[in-house]
Amino acid sequence: MLDSYLGAGIMLLMATGIAVGMVVMTSILGPKREFADKMEPFECGESQLVSPHQRFSVKFYLVAVLFVLFDIEAVFFFPWAIIFKQLGLFGLIEMLMFILILGVGLCYVWIRGGLDWE
Repeated sequence: MLDSYLGAGIMLLMATGIAVGMVVMTSILGPKREFADKMEPFECGESQLVSPHQRFSVKFYLVAVLFVLFDIEAVFFFPWAIIFKQLGLFGLIEMLMFILILGVGLCYVWIRGGLDWE
């Protein structure tokens, strides 16, 4: 019974080994130059230009939510593409309706200016 998990276990061990190996090798081989700006707790050693407590525009969050929405929508294409032939015409019509609904939503956001940064 455990033989069916052998491949997954080997892959997990290899992935863990590669991740740990990369971290160890970068700490051993990486440059170790330290200077005052680098020791600041902000933005990878760069001096900050503005206050970190400033407010972000609402459009920033709107674009982020839209990205997540359409990214999740793209995830639904993969299972559909795998069983496309089994679903037949019904599956094609359902996916076209799904794309149409999302397309209408994208056009609405685009027309309302939700994707503009100005």
